[in-house]
Amino acid sequence: MLHEKQVKSILNKHKKRDSWFLDDYSVNPYEGCSCNCLYCYVRGSKYGENMDDGLAVKTNALEVLEKQLASRAKKNQYGFVAVGSATDAYIHHEEKYRLTEGMLKLLLKYRFPVFISTKCALITRDIELLKEIDRNAILPADLEDKLKKGLILSVSVSTLDEKVSHILEPGAASPLQRLALLKQLKQEGFLAGINAIPVLPFISDTEEELEKIIAAAKEYQADYVLTGGLTLFGSGTADSRTLFYKFLERYDASLLPKYQQLYGENFYPPFYYQDTLKERAKRLCRKHSVRNSILA
Repeated sequence: MLHEKQVKSILNKHKKRDSWFLDDYSVNPYEGCSCNCLYCYVRGSKYGENMDDGLAVKTNALEVLEKQLASRAKKNQYGFVAVGSATDAYIHHEEKYRLTEGMLKLLLKYRFPVFISTKCALITRDIELLKEIDRNAILPADLEDKLKKGLILSVSVSTLDEKVSHILEPGAASPLQRLALLKQLKQEGFLAGINAIPVLPFISDTEEELEKIIAAAKEYQADYVLTGGLTLFGSGTADSRTLFYKFLERYDASLLPKYQQLYGENFYPPFYYQDTLKERAKRLCRKHSVRNSILA
């Protein structure tokens, strides 16, 4: 069931720029997400076991956003705005409510650069609007010479295994559809790449499986591949750790003790794992001539 809510603030200013996505701000048109990814980092919070059932539309979002953007623009506080950081900006409810579209029009009006990561093909509806943002956005001074683009688009891919994706990401486009989307965005002239975030330990983080993702990124013309590990939050029935471990029991029960050893009571895998994954991704990106960061 879709709920309606009103908000007092919607444009979130980060303490520092995100090192991966280069965003200084984030904005979420919806609360919850119809992609319903079992591993989603927001699970373990108030959004519930089925994030689509608990989804909320922020009915006054555009009015509040315009006031906040006008204030930031007046002070020349430009920076990339991540549209949909805790929800996919192009969930299927967007077809009806068009909040993401409205936000993009405001971001264009006030000339803010934009970052979007999505698993949904609906983004193609807004191609002309996105082109206008790309052409007209005012970049932060320290990114002007490095980037020369007012729009960054990412397609999120955690695995190329269709069966695994169907279980873990039931409301998202298939991995092959996302790769086709990436190619379409590149053909439209956008700076676009793949977020291999999160890759899944012992499933899609292996040498063979990670290389498949990076090789596919090259084949489908990605400018970059960003790679990051899986976070597992909480212990309640609706939390990502609980839901993901239930998936492992069905998928391959032999992996469960490996995960328990890797994560213990922590949300994140240990530093040695993160460092190994980073170096593996960097090496494979070099092999396939794809950047492992947005900036060259």
